[in-house]
Amino acid sequence: MNESRICIALDFQTKEEVIEFLDRFEDEKLYVKVGMELFYGEGIEMLQLIKQRGHKIFLDLKLHDIPNTVKSAMKQLAKLDVDIVNVHASGSIAMMKAALEGLEEGKKGDKRPLCIAVTCLTSLDQEVLDNELLIHENLEDVVLKWAENAKAAGLDGVVCSPLESKVIHEHLGEEFLTVTPGIRLASDSVNDQKRVTTPAMAKELTSSYIVVGRTITRAENPVETYREVYRQFQGE
Repeated sequence: MNESRICIALDFQTKEEVIEFLDRFEDEKLYVKVGMELFYGEGIEMLQLIKQRGHKIFLDLKLHDIPNTVKSAMKQLAKLDVDIVNVHASGSIAMMKAALEGLEEGKKGDKRPLCIAVTCLTSLDQEVLDNELLIHENLEDVVLKWAENAKAAGLDGVVCSPLESKVIHEHLGEEFLTVTPGIRLASDSVNDQKRVTTPAMAKELTSSYIVVGRTITRAENPVETYREVYRQFQGE
Protein backbone atom coordinates (compact mmCIF):
# COMPACT_ATOMS: atom_id res chain seq x y z
CA MET A 1 0.00 0.00 0.00
CA ASN A 2 1.03 3.61 -0.62
CA GLU A 3 1.08 6.00 2.34
CA SER A 4 -2.48 6.19 3.57
CA ARG A 5 -4.57 9.30 3.05
CA ILE A 6 -7.29 7.85 5.27
CA CYS A 7 -7.34 9.24 8.83
CA ILE A 8 -8.98 6.75 11.15
CA ALA A 9 -10.78 8.67 13.90
CA LEU A 10 -9.84 6.96 17.17
CA ASP A 11 -13.10 7.79 18.90
CA PHE A 12 -12.21 5.82 22.03
CA GLN A 13 -12.02 6.89 25.66
CA THR A 14 -9.13 4.78 26.94
CA LYS A 15 -5.60 3.79 26.03
CA GLU A 16 -6.55 0.13 26.35
CA GLU A 17 -9.23 0.44 23.66
CA VAL A 18 -6.77 2.15 21.32
CA ILE A 19 -4.09 -0.51 21.85
CA GLU A 20 -6.60 -3.29 21.23
CA PHE A 21 -7.71 -1.58 18.01
CA LEU A 22 -4.20 -0.85 16.71
CA ASP A 23 -3.01 -4.38 17.52
CA ARG A 24 -5.41 -5.66 14.86
CA PHE A 25 -3.35 -3.94 12.16
CA GLU A 26 -0.04 -5.62 13.04
CA ASP A 27 2.73 -3.90 11.01
CA GLU A 28 0.44 -1.74 8.88
CA LYS A 29 1.25 1.98 9.13
CA LEU A 30 -1.85 4.11 9.61
CA TYR A 31 -2.86 7.77 9.72
CA VAL A 32 -5.02 8.23 12.82
CA LYS A 33 -7.01 11.14 14.21
CA VAL A 34 -6.85 11.83 17.93
CA GLY A 35 -9.69 14.10 18.98
CA MET A 36 -10.72 15.82 22.17
CA GLU A 37 -12.34 12.76 23.77
CA LEU A 38 -9.19 10.65 23.66
CA PHE A 39 -6.64 13.43 24.17
CA TYR A 40 -8.40 14.86 27.22
CA GLY A 41 -8.72 11.36 28.65
CA GLU A 42 -5.23 9.99 28.03
CA GLY A 43 -3.08 13.01 27.20
CA ILE A 44 0.36 13.23 25.65
CA GLU A 45 1.24 9.66 26.61
CA MET A 46 -1.35 8.45 24.12
CA LEU A 47 0.32 10.36 21.31
CA GLN A 48 3.72 8.96 22.25
CA LEU A 49 2.36 5.40 22.21
CA ILE A 50 0.86 5.84 18.75
CA LYS A 51 4.06 7.38 17.39
CA GLN A 52 6.17 4.55 18.82
CA ARG A 53 4.14 2.20 16.62
CA GLY A 54 5.05 4.21 13.53
CA HIS A 55 1.65 5.78 12.83
CA LYS A 56 0.98 9.39 11.78
CA ILE A 57 -1.30 11.58 13.87
CA PHE A 58 -3.85 14.26 13.07
CA LEU A 59 -4.38 15.96 16.45
CA ASP A 60 -7.91 17.32 16.14
CA LEU A 61 -8.35 19.91 18.91
CA LYS A 62 -9.87 22.72 16.79
CA LEU A 63 -8.28 25.66 18.58
CA HIS A 64 -10.39 28.82 18.64
CA ASP A 65 -9.38 31.74 20.87
CA ILE A 66 -7.70 35.12 20.71
CA PRO A 67 -4.59 35.10 18.50
CA ASN A 68 -2.02 35.25 21.30
CA THR A 69 -3.59 32.33 23.17
CA VAL A 70 -3.71 30.20 20.02
CA LYS A 71 -0.11 31.07 19.23
CA SER A 72 1.03 29.98 22.70
CA ALA A 73 -0.99 26.75 22.51
CA MET A 74 0.39 25.88 19.07
CA LYS A 75 3.92 26.46 20.33
CA GLN A 76 3.26 23.62 22.79
CA LEU A 77 1.52 21.34 20.28
CA ALA A 78 4.45 21.70 17.87
CA LYS A 79 6.63 19.84 20.39
CA LEU A 80 4.43 16.72 20.37
CA ASP A 81 5.65 15.20 17.06
CA VAL A 82 2.16 15.14 15.53
CA ASP A 83 1.65 15.55 11.79
CA ILE A 84 -1.48 17.71 11.48
CA VAL A 85 -3.08 20.20 13.86
CA ASN A 86 -6.09 22.44 13.34
CA VAL A 87 -7.94 25.61 14.26
CA HIS A 88 -11.39 27.03 13.52
CA ALA A 89 -11.36 29.22 10.41
CA SER A 90 -14.04 31.40 12.00
CA GLY A 91 -11.42 32.62 14.47
CA SER A 92 -10.11 35.11 11.86
CA ILE A 93 -7.09 35.44 9.59
CA ALA A 94 -5.14 37.03 12.44
CA MET A 95 -5.75 34.00 14.65
CA MET A 96 -4.72 31.58 11.91
CA LYS A 97 -1.52 33.53 11.25
CA ALA A 98 -0.77 33.42 14.96
CA ALA A 99 -1.26 29.64 14.95
CA LEU A 100 1.43 29.29 12.28
CA GLU A 101 3.76 31.58 14.20
CA GLY A 102 3.40 29.37 17.25
CA LEU A 103 4.09 26.21 15.25
CA GLU A 104 7.20 27.74 13.70
CA GLU A 105 8.53 28.82 17.09
CA GLY A 106 7.83 25.49 18.76
CA LYS A 107 8.74 23.04 16.00
CA LYS A 108 11.44 20.39 16.34
CA GLY A 109 14.02 20.67 13.57
CA ASP A 110 13.03 22.13 10.21
CA LYS A 111 9.57 20.62 9.86
CA ARG A 112 6.40 21.87 11.54
CA PRO A 113 3.07 20.03 11.66
CA LEU A 114 0.65 20.81 8.86
CA CYS A 115 -1.97 23.30 10.01
CA ILE A 116 -5.50 23.21 8.64
CA ALA A 117 -8.66 25.17 9.44
CA VAL A 118 -12.12 23.80 10.14
CA THR A 119 -14.71 25.51 7.94
CA CYS A 120 -18.34 24.51 8.59
CA LEU A 121 -18.71 21.38 10.69
CA THR A 122 -20.39 18.52 8.85
CA SER A 123 -23.13 18.55 11.50
CA LEU A 124 -24.23 22.00 10.25
CA ASP A 125 -26.58 22.76 7.39
CA GLN A 126 -28.13 25.85 5.84
CA GLU A 127 -30.99 25.93 8.32
CA VAL A 128 -28.58 26.12 11.26
CA LEU A 129 -26.55 28.87 9.57
CA ASP A 130 -29.69 30.93 8.92
CA ASN A 131 -31.66 30.42 12.12
CA GLU A 132 -29.08 29.79 14.85
CA LEU A 133 -25.86 31.45 13.70
CA LEU A 134 -27.46 34.28 11.70
CA ILE A 135 -25.12 33.69 8.77
CA HIS A 136 -27.41 34.46 5.85
CA GLU A 137 -25.11 33.33 3.06
CA ASN A 138 -25.12 30.12 1.07
CA LEU A 139 -23.28 27.41 3.02
CA GLU A 140 -20.95 26.63 0.12
CA ASP A 141 -20.06 30.33 -0.19
CA VAL A 142 -19.29 30.51 3.54
CA VAL A 143 -17.03 27.45 3.33
CA LEU A 144 -15.19 28.84 0.30
CA LYS A 145 -14.67 32.25 1.92
CA TRP A 146 -13.32 30.70 5.11
CA ALA A 147 -11.04 28.47 3.00
CA GLU A 148 -9.79 31.58 1.17
CA ASN A 149 -9.08 33.17 4.55
CA ALA A 150 -7.14 30.10 5.64
CA LYS A 151 -4.98 30.21 2.51
CA ALA A 152 -4.45 33.95 2.95
CA ALA A 153 -3.21 33.21 6.47
CA GLY A 154 -0.69 30.71 5.08
CA LEU A 155 -2.36 27.51 6.29
CA ASP A 156 -1.89 24.22 4.46
CA GLY A 157 -5.57 23.44 3.93
CA VAL A 158 -8.98 23.07 5.47
CA VAL A 159 -11.38 20.61 7.00
CA CYS A 160 -14.57 20.62 4.94
CA SER A 161 -17.26 18.33 3.65
CA PRO A 162 -16.33 16.27 0.57
CA LEU A 163 -19.18 18.13 -1.12
CA GLU A 164 -17.16 21.35 -0.92
CA SER A 165 -13.73 19.91 -1.76
CA LYS A 166 -13.97 20.31 -5.52
CA VAL A 167 -14.93 23.98 -5.51
CA ILE A 168 -12.15 24.72 -3.00
CA HIS A 169 -9.57 23.06 -5.24
CA GLU A 170 -10.94 24.85 -8.29
CA HIS A 171 -10.47 28.22 -6.58
CA LEU A 172 -7.41 27.62 -4.40
CA GLY A 173 -5.43 24.91 -6.21
CA GLU A 174 -4.93 21.17 -5.84
CA GLU A 175 -1.98 21.63 -3.46
CA PHE A 176 -4.27 23.27 -0.88
CA LEU A 177 -5.38 20.31 1.23
CA THR A 178 -8.98 19.33 1.81
CA VAL A 179 -9.41 16.97 4.76
CA THR A 180 -12.95 15.65 4.68
CA PRO A 181 -14.92 13.93 7.45
CA GLY A 182 -18.47 12.73 6.93
CA ILE A 183 -17.37 9.56 5.11
CA ARG A 184 -19.53 6.43 5.26
CA LEU A 185 -19.79 3.24 3.28
CA ALA A 186 -23.07 3.04 1.41
CA SER A 187 -24.50 0.58 3.94
CA ASP A 188 -23.82 2.77 7.01
CA SER A 189 -26.02 5.10 9.04
CA VAL A 190 -25.06 8.79 8.79
CA ASN A 191 -25.54 9.26 12.56
CA ASP A 192 -25.14 12.93 13.58
CA GLN A 193 -23.61 14.22 10.35
CA LYS A 194 -25.62 15.78 7.53
CA ARG A 195 -23.19 16.39 4.65
CA VAL A 196 -21.78 12.92 4.01
CA THR A 197 -20.45 10.83 1.10
CA THR A 198 -18.88 7.45 0.39
CA PRO A 199 -15.09 7.02 -0.03
CA ALA A 200 -15.53 6.57 -3.80
CA MET A 201 -17.54 9.78 -4.02
CA ALA A 202 -14.94 11.63 -1.92
CA LYS A 203 -12.25 10.52 -4.37
CA GLU A 204 -14.31 11.81 -7.28
CA LEU A 205 -14.88 15.07 -5.39
CA THR A 206 -11.06 15.51 -5.03
CA SER A 207 -10.69 15.11 -1.24
CA SER A 208 -6.98 15.13 -0.31
CA TYR A 209 -7.55 13.10 2.87
CA ILE A 210 -10.67 11.52 4.30
CA VAL A 211 -11.54 11.01 7.97
CA VAL A 212 -13.36 7.78 8.77
CA GLY A 213 -14.43 6.85 12.28
CA ARG A 214 -17.24 4.54 13.33
CA THR A 215 -17.44 2.93 9.90
CA ILE A 216 -14.05 1.35 10.68
CA THR A 217 -13.74 1.42 14.46
CA ARG A 218 -17.16 -0.14 15.09
CA ALA A 219 -16.96 -2.64 12.24
CA GLU A 220 -17.08 -6.37 12.95
CA ASN A 221 -13.78 -6.65 11.07
CA PRO A 222 -12.04 -3.24 11.22
CA VAL A 223 -9.04 -4.33 9.15
CA GLU A 224 -11.11 -5.59 6.23
CA THR A 225 -13.38 -2.53 6.42
CA TYR A 226 -10.33 -0.24 6.39
CA ARG A 227 -9.00 -2.03 3.32
CA GLU A 228 -12.35 -1.64 1.57
CA VAL A 229 -12.37 2.09 2.36
CA TYR A 230 -8.75 2.27 1.14
CA ARG A 231 -9.63 0.45 -2.08
CA GLN A 232 -12.51 2.80 -2.81
CA PHE A 233 -10.56 5.97 -2.05
CA GLN A 234 -6.96 5.21 -3.04
CA GLY A 235 -7.28 2.27 -5.38
CA GLU A 236 -4.79 -0.63 -5.56
